[in-house]
Amino acid sequence: MNLRPRVAAAAMALTSHGLFVAAVGSMAVALATGCQLGLGRLPAGVAVLGDLLLVLQFPLLHSFLLHDRGRRTLQRLSPFGHGKALALSTYALVASLQLLLAFWAWTPSGVVWHRPHGWTGVVQWATFGAAWLFLQKALYDAGLGTQTGFSGWWALWRGRPVDFGRMPTRGLFAFCRQPIYLGFAMVLWTAPVWSLDWLLLAAGWSVYCFVGPRWKEARWARWHGAEFAAYRASVPYLLPRFRR
Repeated sequence: MNLRPRVAAAAMALTSHGLFVAAVGSMAVALATGCQLGLGRLPAGVAVLGDLLLVLQFPLLHSFLLHDRGRRTLQRLSPFGHGKALALSTYALVASLQLLLAFWAWTPSGVVWHRPHGWTGVVQWATFGAAWLFLQKALYDAGLGTQTGFSGWWALWRGRPVDFGRMPTRGLFAFCRQPIYLGFAMVLWTAPVWSLDWLLLAAGWSVYCFVGPRWKEARWARWHGAEFAAYRASVPYLLPRFRR
């Protein structure tokens, strides 16, 4: 096999997965501190507007890249060439950069209403941890290769087409169609430190967690047809149903 595609695949693996770990870690730390560790230093009069733009940039670009035009954009954005094969990895890379931008460019308000302490704090931290476990389980059930961008650079490394896997219907997907978005919202709202910054972030991204999956489901309907129609008819959208 030509060495150049493998070099590109390895470079994408190191970059995308490194940024993914950094983004997840930054999100955990930010939510655990009420979004008070941001490095933004905007004047008080425009800080809220700047933070609101940071909230909006994630769902807007994330949703755009799910469309056909967005996927073509991803192919042009690949930093290591081989845009078609690496589009999935580039999508994960861009999402990680967006999260890093949101949390580290944030201008903290300093308005903190609650910090966990005592047994109540223990319950809050335990609930926060449980929400993260739920989100990790949802990512696993959806296919970590797809969710982390692994399948993109791995396909290029092997010189094969990208394997997107089957439409997820097992695990948490047997109880609701969008457990990843549900888990994301749970992580936001179980953050143990309550602040003005946390409320702005959680409220804004929770709207996206409810609306955003509509574009993903439209893509599933095109790709999977009758299979997705039957799945949609029997499994609720976002709130789980734990009985058949």
